Amino acid sequence: MILKTIVAGSLGANCYILGCESSKEAIIIDPGGDYQKIIACLDKQGLQPKIIVNTHGHIDHIGANDKFNLPIYIHELDAEYLTDPVKNLSALFGPPYISPAASRLLKDGDKIELGEISLEVIHTPGHSPGGICLKTDDIIFTGDILFCGGIGRTDFPAASEKEIIKSIKEKILILNDQAIIYPGHGPCSTVGKERRENPFL
Repeated sequence: MILKTIVAGSLGANCYILGCESSKEAIIIDPGGDYQKIIACLDKQGLQPKIIVNTHGHIDHIGANDKFNLPIYIHELDAEYLTDPVKNLSALFGPPYISPAASRLLKDGDKIELGEISLEVIHTPGHSPGGICLKTDDIIFTGDILFCGGIGRTDFPAASEKEIIKSIKEKILILNDQAIIYPGHGPCSTVGKERRENPFL
């Protein structure tokens, strides 16, 4: 699998490009902005994007959804965030933004498959009601649930500190210590490191 990280948008969200080495098809996770940088990365790798997956519906993770004319996957509980500038927080941080509507509504346990890539959807509410992580082998994309040394904000509407801690402990910390965490912001980490050192846990 080809894996590239692009720090995108004014809030510095991590956009991930997952490419299948055999089919040269790609999944874009959380295109929050700077779509030219994303396109340049795709072109450099010789990849053809086929799907956008949003780990949740906040503006810094959906802000370039409209630039690619691709199917958009998001958890069913965050689907309204795509088209509601109040819920997606764009009305709070800048110009109101409306993304294209979801093409597929995800649920816990769903599989997203493209070429030889297979992602398991893990519902992890707390930062938003429909927050998800995406797992493939010993890699997990945690969105704004778990960061290196931190957790997602819980001071937004519909967020919950109790829920986010529950999600992390029951859905992420059950993985082996070597599992690599690719978060929505900041550097990557491992499950073992966060279990031992994360002050919020």
